[in-house]
Amino acid sequence: MRSYDVVVVGGGHNALVAATLLARAGHSILVLERGDEFGGAAVSATVFPGFSARLSRYSYLVSLFPPALLRSLGVSVELRRRRISAYPPVELDPAWADMLARVAERVFPTLTEPLRAREDMRRLLDDDAAWSALFETPLSDLLERTFADEGTRGTILTDGLIGTFAPADDPLLRPNRCFLYHIVGGPWNVPVGGMGALSSALTGAARGAGAELQRGAEVVAIATDERTAEVMCADGRSYAARHVLAGVAPHVLAELLGEPGPADKPEGAQLKINMLLRRLPRLREASPEEAFTGTFHVNEGYEQLAQAYRQASAGEFPSVAPCEVYCHSLTDPSILSAELRARGVQTLTLFALHMPARLFAGAEAKERAVAATLRSLNDVLAEPIEDCLLGLEALTPPELEAELGMPGGHIFHRDLAWPFAESEEEIGRWGVETDHANVWLCGAGARRGGGVSGIPGHNAARAVLETF
Repeated sequence: MRSYDVVVVGGGHNALVAATLLARAGHSILVLERGDEFGGAAVSATVFPGFSARLSRYSYLVSLFPPALLRSLGVSVELRRRRISAYPPVELDPAWADMLARVAERVFPTLTEPLRAREDMRRLLDDDAAWSALFETPLSDLLERTFADEGTRGTILTDGLIGTFAPADDPLLRPNRCFLYHIVGGPWNVPVGGMGALSSALTGAARGAGAELQRGAEVVAIATDERTAEVMCADGRSYAARHVLAGVAPHVLAELLGEPGPADKPEGAQLKINMLLRRLPRLREASPEEAFTGTFHVNEGYEQLAQAYRQASAGEFPSVAPCEVYCHSLTDPSILSAELRARGVQTLTLFALHMPARLFAGAEAKERAVAATLRSLNDVLAEPIEDCLLGLEALTPPELEAELGMPGGHIFHRDLAWPFAESEEEIGRWGVETDHANVWLCGAGARRGGGVSGIPGHNAARAVLETF
């Protein structure tokens, strides 16, 4: 049985970040990925046979990846700013923009540092009103107090609902946590070449640093005596390690360790639709280029979102499906072949909210969800989207679970946590610790996880390096 300093289970983008940093520090690293390519949800694929278009199949925008971390990894993928951030445009109060900028300026640098105590984070923020509004009271209070316009409230609220199934007035403040992570990283940018270009560069960095990467290596069990560990694969191979980094969800890690998982399985709540179009559809009140360059918000008014949540909670697909759409190829035509570009072909990425996994139990559920979502989109178009389609792929939460190992299709692996310590024992740690001294989280399920950020991978590497 071969032995390594660190075995990394799962080959997502965070795992590649951790592998690179640890290998550069001189440690022997093995990354085991069950699929055919590295990058996890941050990959590109030629989804539609006969069309040379590489779509960002799962994750599609980048915000939280610290530029300094990218530079330290030697990764030079261009993250291109979209000319228009959102449509319909939102008029933000200067005081609102200033508050969010101050919060981002203070919170974002802490994401790659040891965890602070809650009160330390509050003192760092140095803004009692912002702290109360974002960290202590439901997001609904802030939105209703600040904005009178229904559309503005809804557009801002969507940043608290991506991947999060909860009402705006959630007493657990789950939308607040999601909103916080969406705002602190700055603008959400398009990775030039698609998300796969980023993962390809990270894969090259890990290999270049000396990490060993294996595809088609499905891990089925992990055993540890707290000092050494054994990682067992489906093909019978086993590897010894001083440390194990888990790029998988905490729920999956518990299964691999043979331990009871969390009481409640995570539940994703989104429908992802990838489309290839012969041309962009016409709209009633704007040019396609204006509407689809940024995030085009469709039926995402404040009350529309509330109604959709109520219906989904009752076990029904929303009668008017809130969704948002954007065209990657308007900002980055390189994902299309020259022949497709010459023909005027474009892509559309659609993300429908309040579509929890529980709704997809029936045989026809996916078909009904797609139909409802396209009806919602057609509400704001001057022609049916079907008239422009060359191809459509829909991904439901159960399909995300099957393809990516995300429990319940939850894109953050579980509900996002606050970016500070919530217990005395967490203070000064990295938010990647588990109940085992030599098993660590390095994926989206870590504290300060979620999104395409590399932050959990960085933090896991830092935590492990402290033990050598």
